[in-house]
Amino acid sequence: MNKNTSFWIRLVWALAVISPMPGLAQKQSGKPNIVLILADDMGFSDLGSFGSEINTPNLDKLAQEGLRITQFYNSGRCCPSRAALLTGLYPHQAGVGDMVQDKGTPAYQGYLRKNSATIAQLLKTAGYNTIASGKWHVGLVPSAWAVNRGFDQSFTMQNNGSSYFNSEPLYNDGRTVTFQLNGREIQRYDTSRYLTQAITDFAVEAIDRVKDQQNPFFLYLAYNAPHWPIQALPEDIARYKGKYLLGWDALREARYRKLVSLGIIQKEWKLSPRYEKAPGWNTLSAAEKDKWDTRMAIYAAMIDRMDQCIGQLLDKVKAIGRERNTLVIFLSDNGGSGDTVREWNYVTQKTGEPGSVHSIDSYDPPWGNASNTPFRLFKKNTHEGGIASPFIAWFPGKIRSNALSTQVSHITDVMPTLLELAGIRYPETLANEKLTPLVGNSLTPLFQQPQATQAKTIFWEHEGSRAIRKADWKLVAEINQPWELYDLKTDRSETVNLAGRYPQKVKELEKEYLEWAAKVGVVDWNTIK
Repeated sequence: MNKNTSFWIRLVWALAVISPMPGLAQKQSGKPNIVLILADDMGFSDLGSFGSEINTPNLDKLAQEGLRITQFYNSGRCCPSRAALLTGLYPHQAGVGDMVQDKGTPAYQGYLRKNSATIAQLLKTAGYNTIASGKWHVGLVPSAWAVNRGFDQSFTMQNNGSSYFNSEPLYNDGRTVTFQLNGREIQRYDTSRYLTQAITDFAVEAIDRVKDQQNPFFLYLAYNAPHWPIQALPEDIARYKGKYLLGWDALREARYRKLVSLGIIQKEWKLSPRYEKAPGWNTLSAAEKDKWDTRMAIYAAMIDRMDQCIGQLLDKVKAIGRERNTLVIFLSDNGGSGDTVREWNYVTQKTGEPGSVHSIDSYDPPWGNASNTPFRLFKKNTHEGGIASPFIAWFPGKIRSNALSTQVSHITDVMPTLLELAGIRYPETLANEKLTPLVGNSLTPLFQQPQATQAKTIFWEHEGSRAIRKADWKLVAEINQPWELYDLKTDRSETVNLAGRYPQKVKELEKEYLEWAAKVGVVDWNTIK
């Protein structure tokens, strides 16, 4: 028996022994099944329905038949966004203001706090079967594991990234790649099923295990794609090789035009300038262009395969007769990445066949800049390129088809949305712990009235990058940099800094930001690194 076969035998065995107890089954009473899909490091314009040339027919179909929110925000990076999504709190309130390392304060302890509850924990109180498959990354301590945070069935990658073909370390500084199957550590070996497919397979099998239960299911499907290392299946890469030889400038222009034509962005918003450190495409040699084309082809292939897998999951939901009573939500945890892993001495360097298990690489800032069209900067930043997310919600008969909403929305709005649909009131306490009140608002009013809007204020802080958006005003600064002020009604691509023109507005928004920061436990990043 080879290692790969052993892994799958253990996976199937585990699924066979964790079906929910029949005595817990309840009639659905109209409660919807919920599929919550999270992409990793995927930019604002990387789906066909959000301006891309990448083939994403399954997600585009959901968009065509459902709702797209065009001003939806995440928390700027993987850990903070996942914590906010799962708990409905700002990341600092949930204990994950940064990553999974303990920085010495409750807001940056690096794992979910005891006074937060996950969506799964609360949905279980209404009889839901709960499933998590994919990247977890909200704490390495047992109290923060999926199996201890409300999930009946779970296949999780505990930390930030992995090869898509094994679980060998990506780093040479002692960090490991850890997978868990229902709380038990497992290994993935060379020639294991491609990670995006393995995450999907577990989700499909888990749904199959509960298909005969009368109570509804909640699936948290958290893909690692298209997070680096950029690795994809050869047949997927082949479909894109050569398609990016026109370069990032041409790609950004094409996506910008499509975004305008789709009504996702306003024509008054200019395309932001090319990232300052990205060279002009025509200054590159033919060999350099070929290398860059390959990088973007691999990245596109990763998104293409994710979409194919989402199609498989949706086919399963339809096959078990749950399609008409299932809500599907899709979003990304942050903007496209500017990571340059070939320059990081703490990353294991593999320079074999691009896209294969023998290569560790990223698609780098020039392509990340294209992913975030029309916005500036990247994952980790609180400019629009780092925090703007595509958002799709699909619910047959409950959400109007081909609806676009400009309502300013945030990742913390997902929890109250799901609780409302499940008929659950957010409790004051859970397991004898007083819970921090939710900060978001339900998105359900947009399901039938997508043009409805209401004023909203949102805050961000990540590793010293910080921002507040209040109505159409946004105050933003990168670490150790002065505040910038933008009117997002006319300039969402943040090209004209108005801080000098409106100093009083800067002071007003800064005061509100500092009050929020003190409330949630933000600490000066220069003092805690």
